[in-house]
Amino acid sequence: MISLKPILARLFALAIYKQNQKWVRQPIKAQQKVFKELIKEGKETAFGKDHHFEHIQTHDDFVKYVPIRDYEALKPYVERVVAGEEHVLWKGKPIYFAKTSGTTSGSKYIPITRESMPSHVQAARNAILYYIHETGNSAFVNGKMIFLQGSPILQERHGIQIGRLSGIVAHYVPKYLQKNRLPSWETNCIEDWETKVDAIVEETLPEDMTVISGIPSWVQMYFERLQHKTGKKVGELFKNFNLFIFGGVNYEPYRGKFENLIGRKVDSIELYPASEGFFAFQDKQGEKGMLLQLNSGLFYEFIEADAFFNSSPKRMTLKDVEVGVNYVMIISSNAGLWAYNIGDTVQFTSTRPYRVIVSGRIKHFISAFGEHVIGKEVEQAMEQAVKPTAVRISEFTVAPEINPEQGLPYHEWFIEFENEPEDLTAFAKAIDDALQSQNSYYLDLIQGKVLQPLKITRVLKGGFNDYMKSVGKLGGQNKIPRLSNDRKIVEAFKTLNLVK
Repeated sequence: MISLKPILARLFALAIYKQNQKWVRQPIKAQQKVFKELIKEGKETAFGKDHHFEHIQTHDDFVKYVPIRDYEALKPYVERVVAGEEHVLWKGKPIYFAKTSGTTSGSKYIPITRESMPSHVQAARNAILYYIHETGNSAFVNGKMIFLQGSPILQERHGIQIGRLSGIVAHYVPKYLQKNRLPSWETNCIEDWETKVDAIVEETLPEDMTVISGIPSWVQMYFERLQHKTGKKVGELFKNFNLFIFGGVNYEPYRGKFENLIGRKVDSIELYPASEGFFAFQDKQGEKGMLLQLNSGLFYEFIEADAFFNSSPKRMTLKDVEVGVNYVMIISSNAGLWAYNIGDTVQFTSTRPYRVIVSGRIKHFISAFGEHVIGKEVEQAMEQAVKPTAVRISEFTVAPEINPEQGLPYHEWFIEFENEPEDLTAFAKAIDDALQSQNSYYLDLIQGKVLQPLKITRVLKGGFNDYMKSVGKLGGQNKIPRLSNDRKIVEAFKTLNLVK
């Protein structure tokens, strides 16, 4: 019996592609429309009244009245919403809070409104439809699809549901995908990650898996469990698996490992989702960059990263950006975020249409596995570990070790001790415990056995100064980054024989 689903999928993909071409071909007009709609809706909110939205007609007006904020600066407004107050950042109350790991003080509560929720779902759907439209490959819709994500169990506070973004989105799987989607609801609700992965392995092994999606580090663990249980490559177990969908971290460090686990190459689609909005998705297999979503209740501003910490950096709209420049991306949204700094830096790979890659964070960080660890967190973890001891630290930096010779990946801490701990293992555990207590993503990765606890590599006395001298940055206001998302710095330490 011939299935109609692949044919219908291609027709649906064509319709969505044509529909989106309206804003793709008129991007500036699309953004101007979003801007006007946001200001109109925001006028009656507490934030809008505090920031003179009644006087805002142009982007210049917006820049005049609405300063850039990060979460900490927006927090007083968010706390009013969390407490149950209405009409604070957006009309009424949000329907969800996406709870994420905070950058400076605990968890963040990012609002998701009735108006903003659809874009999270539609962008993910459209990414698949664009792939179908471009390649003509639609047979996979007959198979099973798995989306590795957080638990869909939500809490409620003052009528607002609270949970992880991936768990919230799990409630919005389209009906036409329900029968094809794995894992089951019961398995998805398992909190313990190792137990959950084992259950997913059991559920998926007998199925015809065609699409697998998730953060690469989590999917890698799933693949390794499949291979360990069966002794076979993933591509052999799932002969029709030909599409991998990912987001959250850079896939390139994982690509070789994945192709080895799968046993062959498969097509992939990159996504750029965040709690603050679904910003972009890969629309062409052969093009670098992801199509920026310009008609999804998101208004974008861009600031050159090199000038971001100046006293009054220029805030550009889409029409002013250039290919290859590193920009801090600022968003205003129909979730009630206004001139909000999400912390990401992007570069445009194209302006016809507007495509971006995520180039990093405006502050140093580690997110090689989706953990979003920042400088303040590692500094505070070190401080807590040192406090009850006689240990003294001269300097340290942290880097991810993605492909260790043995065991799970980990964070490697390069530390120059002035006075070493008596028990280095216990000291490392104290740091790790302190970091886990601050960062829920890192905690999940450790508990889920995606990462092993951190390891310490001792740096020779004077080693940091020797390194800075080697790169011409010794003295002055030059500082070594507290942490990096790659191993460039720490590999130089090894090359220069600066480690014990």
